[in-house]
Amino acid sequence: MALYAMGDFHLAFSTGKTMEVFGREWKDYVNRIEKNCRKCLRPEDTIVITGDHSWGKNLQECEPDLKFIEDLPGRKILLRGNHDMFWDAKKTEKLNQMFEGRLRFLQNNFEVYEDYALVGTKGYCYEGKDSIEHFYKIRDREIERLRNSFELARAAGYRKFLMFLHYPPTSIGEQESPFTQMAEEYGAEKVIYSHCHGQERYDDSFKGVVNGVEYFLVSSDYLKFRPQKLM
Repeated sequence: MALYAMGDFHLAFSTGKTMEVFGREWKDYVNRIEKNCRKCLRPEDTIVITGDHSWGKNLQECEPDLKFIEDLPGRKILLRGNHDMFWDAKKTEKLNQMFEGRLRFLQNNFEVYEDYALVGTKGYCYEGKDSIEHFYKIRDREIERLRNSFELARAAGYRKFLMFLHYPPTSIGEQESPFTQMAEEYGAEKVIYSHCHGQERYDDSFKGVVNGVEYFLVSSDYLKFRPQKLM
């Protein structure tokens, strides 16, 4: 039984908004995702998919994309990304009820892998696209959601944590952030994130061990569409 992660599937079976227009590294990416997942994952394995699952604007448009994910081997845990318009943050429990036994949605809750609690939220970093006031507002909301996940897991008796984000844990140039501080506060062993696309973005945030926490970038193009084994 193994644990994997990968993000940014950007599926578009209904919308036709293919990522192939963003460069040759995305050529045939959907088939590559499926082929590599089927090669790596066994039915008893778990994969956390760290956001941007679909270009669909609502659950109906996303239905074939979520079915594609559902049909991959293993247990699938989904994190909310910035493009996941089908996922109302306040209705995560409703999604878990709708997809019970097929998919799990991670936010304001936690999942379990062996003796680890898997906690996570979308996160947020500053990319120069909004005011600094708006950035702090969104980041603070995400920090609150992440802390809630940690506290729920801790109340259930878990003391070993893996932390998942969609956005990188730091903005460009930052040496720490409330997300990295929280990982250290709760003793998370690993922080796994995605969102960063293209060679020029792969070094936007931490990779490797920083202050005792191991950081993984799992954007699908960075991984060449092969799931990253975490454990």
